[in-house]
Amino acid sequence: QVQLVESGGGLVQPGGSLRLSCAASGRTSSLNVMGWFRQAPGKERQFVTAITRDADRRYYADFLTGRFTISRDNAKNTVYLLMNSLKPEDSAVYYCAASSLPVRTVVPTSAYDLWGQGTQVTVSS
Repeated sequence: QVQLVESGGGLVQPGGSLRLSCAASGRTSSLNVMGWFRQAPGKERQFVTAITRDADRRYYADFLTGRFTISRDNAKNTVYLLMNSLKPEDSAVYYCAASSLPVRTVVPTSAYDLWGQGTQVTVSS
């Protein structure tokens, strides 16, 4: 069984940066698309970004306006999310997700069958 473990969350001031990591353990060769979602209190889980197995395609939510970057190191079985110019509205629990099956569209949560436990990101002065 593959497990996903996020790390790197915390408290940061507006305009600051954080890098989240998602380490996959187990049979990682079965992983296809990997992505990041976030969920703020009282809101639905929201797509943030995704990357294909060979990192040849990256997908980003429109609201990001180039502030976040996803990357993937298959040798380390790890996906990263670099977040720059953070805003208070970016505060949420960030979840790593992975799909072991071919994905037609990366946005819906239903496209992913593996999830991490989440890491809290708080942007506040």
